[in-house]
Amino acid sequence: MSGKLTTHVLDTAHGCPAKGIAIALWQLDTNLELDFKTLIHTVNTNDDGRTDEPLLVGETFKTGVYELIFSVGDYFAQYSEASAPLFLDRIPIRFGISDPEAHYHVPLLVSPWSYSTYRGS
Repeated sequence: MSGKLTTHVLDTAHGCPAKGIAIALWQLDTNLELDFKTLIHTVNTNDDGRTDEPLLVGETFKTGVYELIFSVGDYFAQYSEASAPLFLDRIPIRFGISDPEAHYHVPLLVSPWSYSTYRGS
């Protein structure tokens, strides 16, 4: 079995998957005095609030520290209740992968005013 990284974004304010949210995946080098980040790739969520493919899988799925940055501001700006400046614009979630054979799922539950995450399955 090969490990993989997936995500899912749910809009808790409107009770639906969050379609079209841009997500950037970064790998961090935390051995340096200042964190050094390398962009792995960017992707947008689909109609189900998920990505079409795993963010990392196979040989690209390695132990280390990663960061997902969810650009929720553009998504919530489409709703009339959103006011400028938005309370939440980009949400960073930093996490570690220690088992390259496991499935790491990082869901984001988000509204214009709050968010939560957890390690899913």
